[in-house]
Amino acid sequence: MPAEFIQDHIAVVYDFDGTLTPRPMQDYAILPKLGINAEDFWREVGEEVNRTGAENMLVYMRLLLEKAEQAKVDIRRSDYADLAKNIEYFKGVEQWFDLLNQYVEQRSPGVDLRHYIVSAGMREILDGISIKDKFKNIYASEYYFDYRGIATFPKVVITDTSKTQYLFRINKGIENLSESINGHMPEVERPVPFRNIIYIGDGLTDVPSMALTKKEGGHTLAVYNGEKQRQREVCRDLLRAGRADFIAEADYREGSELHRRTQLLLNNIISSIEYERELFNCKEQYSVDS
Repeated sequence: MPAEFIQDHIAVVYDFDGTLTPRPMQDYAILPKLGINAEDFWREVGEEVNRTGAENMLVYMRLLLEKAEQAKVDIRRSDYADLAKNIEYFKGVEQWFDLLNQYVEQRSPGVDLRHYIVSAGMREILDGISIKDKFKNIYASEYYFDYRGIATFPKVVITDTSKTQYLFRINKGIENLSESINGHMPEVERPVPFRNIIYIGDGLTDVPSMALTKKEGGHTLAVYNGEKQRQREVCRDLLRAGRADFIAEADYREGSELHRRTQLLLNNIISSIEYERELFNCKEQYSVDS
């Protein structure tokens, strides 16, 4: 048992494409630079996945490299970050993180709120987003860059199912990718128990992460683009299946339905933390082992 109570951290974990932005990050950044129509590109990715059974993430990452080579365009790491400046967010996203931080600070000053991105998108682009400093950590797919500084092949690939690894990293406080998370760690020693995690995603690609979070006692929110009826229906299905605690339009402004429902989840977690902290202190006071 730890010498002091350590489970006073809350993690809000976000998907990126479709969750914080209306469109995939590549549509704002790399595809326009290569002169590629986004719909045509994603259709080509889908056709190859269906034809070959290949992993979707590997296909799109490889095709991007091929398209860049065909266009005779060398794209370096700094280029990806510069292109990120073109990304558009849902309303209120850029103020959202401070809004939640201030709320938790006022509600319970001893509680630490942390934000994370776990995305199948490109880390090279996410390194240049305007809101990067709002996150404790960002996990995403990455390229290997050769001696010329040019991307040559995928180095890290995050798929729908492998996203769950990063939830365990957050849960155990083992956030460096060079460290293994496979060793046993007692629940009481994990700084962010799953009951303190809120996962926010937008669709079927988030189902494994939502299912794990819910199974382990955490909380989930599904968001949809208000202009896309199909996305709304997907979120309704997630709510119906019990994958999401709540669904809401991806409107991150203060007072929105999403804001109100996120606050409700935060209140639930904060109350749990206060209870667990008091129970811990009581057991310490009377020398009772957990």
